[in-house]
Amino acid sequence: MTLDEAVSAVSVWGEAKVLRRSTRRSVKVLAVCEGVSYQALLEDGERVTAIELWWPGEGKETNTRVLLDGDDVFRTPAEDILERARAAGLRVDDSQPDSPVVPGVSLGFTRQTSQEVPRDSHGLPLYFTSVLVGNEDYYNYRYESGS
Repeated sequence: MTLDEAVSAVSVWGEAKVLRRSTRRSVKVLAVCEGVSYQALLEDGERVTAIELWWPGEGKETNTRVLLDGDDVFRTPAEDILERARAAGLRVDDSQPDSPVVPGVSLGFTRQTSQEVPRDSHGLPLYFTSVLVGNEDYYNYRYESGS
C-alpha cells in the first residue's frame, strides 16, 4: 500500500495526519478512531510495512475493541494473551519483556507507559498499550547475527 492509499484508507475513520521526519526516510500516517490511535508505518518511505494500534490511555474509554482470537488486546491481561499464543503453538519471544513479539505471525506488543496503571511484580503494565502487525518477517532483525 502506498502513502496515498494509506491516507485514503485511514481517512474513513477520521482525519489522517502524515508525519515525516527530515532525518529519516520513514513516514507515518496517524489517525484516531473513537480514542484508539493508529499508525500506518511506511519505514522505507514508500510502502506500508506495518500497522500499529495504541490503547486510548488511562481513564479513557472507547467502544472500539481490538481483538486477537476473541480477546480484547487492551483489556485482557498481557500475560493471558501471551499464554494463549503459546498454547496455540506459536513462538512467543518475551526476551524484551516490555516489547514481546510473536515472530512469523509478526505481532508485536508494547507494555510501556508513563501513566499510572496497574503493574505486575516486575513493574510492567498488566495490559498491552499497543499492538503492531507487520509482514511475516517483520521481526527477523531481532534474530540476525550481530544483533
